[in-house]
Amino acid sequence: GQPVTAASYRGKLVLLYFGYTHCPDVCPLTLVHLHTVLQKMGRQADDVRVLFVTVDPARDTVPVLHQYVTAFDPRVVGLTGTQAAIAQLAKRYRAFYKPETPKTASGDYEVTHSSAIYVFDREGHARLLATPGSSNDEILHDLEILAGQSS
Repeated sequence: GQPVTAASYRGKLVLLYFGYTHCPDVCPLTLVHLHTVLQKMGRQADDVRVLFVTVDPARDTVPVLHQYVTAFDPRVVGLTGTQAAIAQLAKRYRAFYKPETPKTASGDYEVTHSSAIYVFDREGHARLLATPGSSNDEILHDLEILAGQSS
């Protein structure tokens, strides 16, 4: 429920992902993927923060986000904001998202979105872009290299 900036995570490795809690496929798979990587990192994972930025703030309230992301790993932080703030952040990283027209009588809808994982070093510099095709071991290897670099 508190505002955050890049400075909020200075000194930590940050994995930034844009998604939403009603996502039927790529979001839960990505969070399981990242949980596995964090588990393999052991104590080094204490210096990593996974930030899950919702692209569906209308449905993804703070409590909904918290319950969703912590079901995958307690170290994942769910972030939301105004539509404008989320759009600005997504534009900054060239992340795409677009809510689709509701397809059910209940008004449920999906949000088409990019699925990259943006990896930042301890100083907040973008260092890597992981994709759904990146293996756990590839991401783990890269994070271990970044974790070993001095802050």
